[in-house]
Amino acid sequence: MAQQHQNEPTSGYAGIDIGGTKIAALIVDDAGAVLARGAVPAPAREGGAAMADAAARLVTDLGQRAGVRVRSAGVGAAGVIDHETGTIRAASATFSDWVGFPLAAELTIRLAVPVGVENDVNAFLLGEAAAASVRDDVLGVMLGTGVGGALIIDGDLRRGPHGAAGEIGHTPGYSDLVCTCGQIGHLETLASGTSIGLRFAERAGEHLGGAREVAARARRGDADAIAVFRAAGLALGVACASAATLLDLPRAIVGGGVAQAWDLLQPGIDEALRTDAPVSGIPLTILPARLGADAVALGAIETARSLDMAATS
Repeated sequence: MAQQHQNEPTSGYAGIDIGGTKIAALIVDDAGAVLARGAVPAPAREGGAAMADAAARLVTDLGQRAGVRVRSAGVGAAGVIDHETGTIRAASATFSDWVGFPLAAELTIRLAVPVGVENDVNAFLLGEAAAASVRDDVLGVMLGTGVGGALIIDGDLRRGPHGAAGEIGHTPGYSDLVCTCGQIGHLETLASGTSIGLRFAERAGEHLGGAREVAARARRGDADAIAVFRAAGLALGVACASAATLLDLPRAIVGGGVAQAWDLLQPGIDEALRTDAPVSGIPLTILPARLGADAVALGAIETARSLDMAATS
């Protein structure tokens, strides 16, 4: 490696987490140390160009603040992503003018560095797997406003031919409730933050909000709140066990805001692992995520590193 001249800025990578309400970013050096982090509101209703502008400004500002020359950037973005082109193939109604937007190309123009785009849950799993030194097979699940999933098989992301592999949140059979997608009974109807709030309101006749408020009530001993989290954990455990049975997976990593109430989810998860364990007899380990709010951006940095290695090889 060539020696860096004294007056040259430190070089590094940017990781960007693009969601429906905020855009977050990290700048790291070659060793992975975080040099700067920040977040801005996501202008999701203003269209793809406004989102790209906001993300590029954030990365530029963070790089200048940290004195870092960004060599490449990775993005974890909400929606189904065409991995080859970095274009958004599908997304929720939260976003305007997002489907069909060539995010990788537009950010490459704005940042003047190579940019790669992954689905946000894929990026989450890349970050968590790297942090846990997992190099083989693992399922990732994110419990947030909705429920997303991702798969690493034989050490590589399994994206599927249409970029939609791992969408465990929209697997059926968990309830008779209407999902946000319009279909019936998906895992998301019990295990998302939104659904936890709704299920509590149905049981208790009182609307508290989302999972955080219901968790606070559960920790004060409210039987309805405890039952809602147990049902969410049970459904999550059964979903993970089903995936493990199909794919011979030894572990699952669960993140997102709802996973902060792991103590309330775990009784249901443990029940599922007692009653619905994979028939192979190989234990399935279901673990909470470790990286918190940085997981998607840190996973996106794995994509940035891969781009940089490909460019310099």
